[in-house]
Amino acid sequence: MSHPAETAYLGLAPFLRLSIGGEDLRPIAQALLEKAGQDEENAHLWMNLSTAFFCIGQREHGLLIQEQALCMQRSYRIAAATQPARFRLLVLMVAGDISENTPIDCLLEGSDIDLLYYFATADAPLPANLPEHDMLLVAICDAEANHSTLKALAPLLSDWSKPVINAPQHIFNTGRDTASALLQQVDGLLMPPTRQIDREILQAIIRGEVLINDVFDGCKFPIILRPVGSHAGRDLDKVDDLQGITDYLAKVDESTFFLSRFIDYSGDDGLFRKFRIALIAGQPFACHEGISAHWMIHYLNAGMYENAEKRAEEARFMDNFAEFAEHHKAALAAIYQRSKLDYICIDCAETRNGELLIFEIDHAMVVHAMDPEDIFPYKQVHMRKVRQAFEDFLFSLTTETAK
Repeated sequence: MSHPAETAYLGLAPFLRLSIGGEDLRPIAQALLEKAGQDEENAHLWMNLSTAFFCIGQREHGLLIQEQALCMQRSYRIAAATQPARFRLLVLMVAGDISENTPIDCLLEGSDIDLLYYFATADAPLPANLPEHDMLLVAICDAEANHSTLKALAPLLSDWSKPVINAPQHIFNTGRDTASALLQQVDGLLMPPTRQIDREILQAIIRGEVLINDVFDGCKFPIILRPVGSHAGRDLDKVDDLQGITDYLAKVDESTFFLSRFIDYSGDDGLFRKFRIALIAGQPFACHEGISAHWMIHYLNAGMYENAEKRAEEARFMDNFAEFAEHHKAALAAIYQRSKLDYICIDCAETRNGELLIFEIDHAMVVHAMDPEDIFPYKQVHMRKVRQAFEDFLFSLTTETAK
């Protein structure tokens, strides 16, 4: 990224690395914009520019720029760091911001794997001229706008000539309401039931015409509300009473929401702890632990960079993850078996009575090894395990295919 006007497709990883390192991406976005203006037919430049705009929070501009690039071409490539590449992984994507697809380039940054991208649509899910590949990853997330594309892909990939990772029909299992239904009645696992609810029903609850418990049994204040399609905590809120629903609807202009019961997962010290775990062919790996005084934890604003005690605790979690995984073995196995996904990430916590509290299961979460080693010296060894496990999984697929 020392020359931001590169003509190669860069993906998300170099932009994320710069952002984590504290670099201002706005000058990079401006440089890309100027270069794209001089080379208007270069789809790679426009795709890189759209990623830069997403990273600086200019989502709508990013989508327009991305649409322009995809009108030029729908296939892209991130070449392996060493050539010839060991594997060629075809990644099926959809148009959208950086939350719409598995950011696999962040996990495989600098690897010896060629990443070949095709941006699918419901009308053109798989063209005849797909690039040659050794295996295929469906990276598309379970957003309502993507359902038609996933449904179109399912029959086409059911008997694909190459191994398929995360079959499209199973991606629907990551939906918040679907996942919460799938993961009920598992010993040691707690995922509060989640239901879609219309704005009109919430307003009826405020007026006293409907009780929260009428939405589904066992639901009571405090509750969690978030718009359907929300990611990264956008408009996610804890609501304690009827006035809280009124206040929430006054500031969130959406028509459909997910509703679930809030579980207080704070520890004896009053702090909240959220873990990110990757399941690769059912094998669990620690990705990070965020620790915060607030119940809604995002790693970047949890104070992990500023607080050495929090980092020391995270290091202990990662170093002793085998004990954590053994304690929650049945719960983690159930997530793998019921989701039917080869690669999936879990955001979770532990309740005070030792249950694994699941917030979300999703294959589109960011997993990376980009945190600075001088601040997080313990992370690299653990993140190498995650990457190696994924690469070993790919190798196992090619071996099985060769038999």
